[in-house]
Amino acid sequence: MELTQIQRDILLALITLARQKGPVAIKGEEIAEIINRNPGTVRNQMQALRALGLVEGVPGPKGGYRPTAKSYEVMSITPAETEAPVPVYINGELVEDLVPEEIDFTTLRHPEVCQANIRLIGDIKKINIGDVVRIGPTPVNELVLVGEVVGRDDTQNSVLCSIIEMVSMPKKTVSEYMKSPVITVKADDSVLESTKKMVAAGIVNAPVESDGKLIGLFTLREAAKALSENRVNYPTADYMARKVVLVPPDTSLREAISLMNENRVRLLVVVENNRPVGVITETNVLRELTPF
Repeated sequence: MELTQIQRDILLALITLARQKGPVAIKGEEIAEIINRNPGTVRNQMQALRALGLVEGVPGPKGGYRPTAKSYEVMSITPAETEAPVPVYINGELVEDLVPEEIDFTTLRHPEVCQANIRLIGDIKKINIGDVVRIGPTPVNELVLVGEVVGRDDTQNSVLCSIIEMVSMPKKTVSEYMKSPVITVKADDSVLESTKKMVAAGIVNAPVESDGKLIGLFTLREAAKALSENRVNYPTADYMARKVVLVPPDTSLREAISLMNENRVRLLVVVENNRPVGVITETNVLRELTPF
């Protein structure tokens, strides 16, 4: 089906907003704002798109437009309810309203200039030349791709990236990567005592224990902060992060990385039968992903 560029822009904006907002109808004014067009122009084009069966109108004060299944097919976009979430990071920050739709390796036979054309759903104008984009892990093959943006095509909603790093995640569970036994520090022990224990064990993160429960995480970074404030004799609990993330042994490595990113922690405690049996850290993961 042949569509004009403005019709494609309208459909892409409509699908993007529908993904973000759920089942509610999308106003023409919202679409116009995204594509930088007059609302009247959008309304005129909607008549043609409705005639083609690509858009349905919703009457009433809360009315607007919704994309049809046919619109996803025409735009070669997978409906949101059938796709697996794939995170997109720009310069290390998670961007929740961007969804990768397709990755095409344009120069795979020439690794010295390996590039990927990445088609995205969402507003790609927030991506600039020189930005570092990280995508993944992807479903099925568990691929993580990192690249520097060298080009952007607003008409195709895609960016061209020069590949910096590409890693395929091992399809194993945290039980195969965790360190055991779990070395903890006491909440009531001084920062100095906890730091000495961690240094002796060769670790930089440790769960904090109080009355048999894990109540937080303590890191050498926090120890350095206490030292700079001349408070190394203060209780460890005063300098711990009050968040500890527990996972079962059958958690996949992909899930573990996602949990670390979501919770902004570098250590997960592996628990079985309500007892800690090991820990997996960001360092463990990196060592396994780059064994050479």
